[in-house]
Amino acid sequence: MKLLIVVDMQKDFIDGALGTKEAQAIVVPAAQKIACWGGDIICTRDTHDAGYLKTQEGRNLPVEHCIEGTEGWQIQPVIEMAARGKRAAILNKPSFGSKELPEYIEARYGDELESVELIGLCTDICVISNAMILKAFFPEVPVYVDPSCCAGVTPESHSNALAAMKACQISVVD
Repeated sequence: MKLLIVVDMQKDFIDGALGTKEAQAIVVPAAQKIACWGGDIICTRDTHDAGYLKTQEGRNLPVEHCIEGTEGWQIQPVIEMAARGKRAAILNKPSFGSKELPEYIEARYGDELESVELIGLCTDICVISNAMILKAFFPEVPVYVDPSCCAGVTPESHSNALAAMKACQISVVD
């Protein structure tokens, strides 16, 4: 099974509280990739509660975002439409990397997992965190990242994250 992980393609990261023009630019390519994907899809959803600003992340990034149940927490509609009708799961995650993601993959796919590809936001925070977790959890499974369907906080941090992933034997695909 070839698995596509769609990381945090939520309104707040695209055109909401933490949105960027680079994030907006990957919505259509990401939706096209999802629509054409032949395997299963897992979407992660950054999920915080009303106490976000009191967390370590909230103190370091004091911008409320992805508060559960709000519009900004929702998966971007074009992305959601592309995944509709496919074998897609949504996993909420309270931090950059999801410890539930590899547990879910192991329980659902076991030895059938052939490869994992990640797309989404932000390359330099949540994409790299989840790619590294998956590489550590499944060291013999190829892990890929498609940079044309990712965006970082800045173009420079996006490039730096791609270089760091390459150094850790995560394949950056064209």
